[in-house]
Amino acid sequence: MTDTTTTDEVTAASAPSGGPTASAPVSTARLTADERRRQLIECALDIAERGGIGAVTVRAIAREAGISLGMVHYCFASKEALLTEMAERLVYELSTASQMVLAAVGHATQADGRAGLREFVGIGLKAMWSIVEANPNRRLLTYEIATHAMRLREAGSPDAGDVVGEQYRIMDREVTAFLVECADRTGMVWTEPVASIAHRSLSIVDGLVLRWLVDRDTDAIALGLVEVANAIAAKAVES
Repeated sequence: MTDTTTTDEVTAASAPSGGPTASAPVSTARLTADERRRQLIECALDIAERGGIGAVTVRAIAREAGISLGMVHYCFASKEALLTEMAERLVYELSTASQMVLAAVGHATQADGRAGLREFVGIGLKAMWSIVEANPNRRLLTYEIATHAMRLREAGSPDAGDVVGEQYRIMDREVTAFLVECADRTGMVWTEPVASIAHRSLSIVDGLVLRWLVDRDTDAIALGLVEVANAIAAKAVES
């Protein structure tokens, strides 16, 4: 059920009788609790992009959003709950990015055969890479949150681990759909289960992106993506 309580009402209730808390200026925007939660998640992601997960504190979020400490506590019971929702937001962004990759292939000129398949896969990989290169800090944060969530899972918080699992399940589904589309458009059929090809290809690309985040060797990743496209196309034959 959507909580329609406005956040200025909650902030006023959480502030001392002498006035608002001194930690941050009280926001005058009348947002529902759900809207405020979304705002705070974005603030937390911005903070984490600049300084890592360790920089995400209640005080930092309150300062970033311009609200009281009490409001942050009202919206999130714990930092773990906030991190889980941050991860969910990144999962959504990854899904949106995957759809952009599919759209890039949809607008490409028709091509046939293995050469066409290789070209389409290459277009998709380049579209994916352009998203990574445009905002490397966001991608780095994705790895950081995934690692942190897995640590929380090992510590007994299964919800956090489930979010990371969903992140990779979405990527697997989107890449599988992408490869199916590429094969259909070029008159090719896969010689192995396409879901397995998608899974392995994602693992390789994931490694390439992580390596680029370390050394920023763009030429190396460009060659790596060409090799991935060639390897993927080699797993299909003409129908």
